Amino acid sequence: MTDFLNDILFIFQRLDWLGVVDILLVMLIFFGILYLVRDTQAMILLRGIILILVLVALLTSLVNLPAFSWLIRTALPATVFAIPVILAPEIRRALERIGRAGTFFRASNKDAGREMQQTIQTVVAAAARLSARQHGALIIMERFDRLDEYARSGIVVNSSVTPEMLMQIFYPNTPLHDGAVIVAGKKIVAAACVMPLSSSGILARSPDRKMGLRHRAALGISEASDAIAVVVSEETGAISIAHAGRIIRRLDIERLESILSAFYNPGKLRPENFLQRHFPYLFSRKDE
Repeated sequence: MTDFLNDILFIFQRLDWLGVVDILLVMLIFFGILYLVRDTQAMILLRGIILILVLVALLTSLVNLPAFSWLIRTALPATVFAIPVILAPEIRRALERIGRAGTFFRASNKDAGREMQQTIQTVVAAAARLSARQHGALIIMERFDRLDEYARSGIVVNSSVTPEMLMQIFYPNTPLHDGAVIVAGKKIVAAACVMPLSSSGILARSPDRKMGLRHRAALGISEASDAIAVVVSEETGAISIAHAGRIIRRLDIERLESILSAFYNPGKLRPENFLQRHFPYLFSRKDE
């Protein structure tokens, strides 16, 4: 134990500003990894791996265990190669987010923003009417990432966005009411589209566990792209919105419109407020 403490003291004595920067960079990488796998099954797995590594390091440093140390040294390379296989979905999602990072710095198109306001008002009006009638709905609004592969899984509509059209699509027991509607600009691209289901643990830990496949699909597409998903619950009529793997529930019409406007009309926000411009859901009150 004394030797272990002496080793730690020796490390701190030799620490300089370059070493501090080195440590901070490593901490930043670990923080990024933990942030990307938050609220997923991989987070539980990662916690277990870290705990095992800490315990093994303490055992091998405090107690002389030659056979145990040999076993750990032999098994460690195989474990290192196994982690990328186990965490493949999370690694893919992280790379997709890094690839989309360039979209944060795209110049805003004010004309397109003004055109989107009409679509936003249409979606909000349709969501209000669907909510009042308790008709379930899932509306996916495209942003920078193209959703062509998901549109191909449904029925091509290619019509203008109107409240009446959305109401008709999501009317119960009609051929297109199951699945999601994809909206791009002023057009309804496709209906009855299949969305990827979220593997996140957010819904499992939610106080309202009645949320079903629509909400999981909304979270799933928000994890796989930068699209915004508007969900209307068939059981309660509650309106929710999902983006970047996060969901805000029980929205009223005013809040729904303000959040959508923040995404599609960034000119309404102060241009220097980067976080509020690109992550407006962080500044919205979450209903529990």
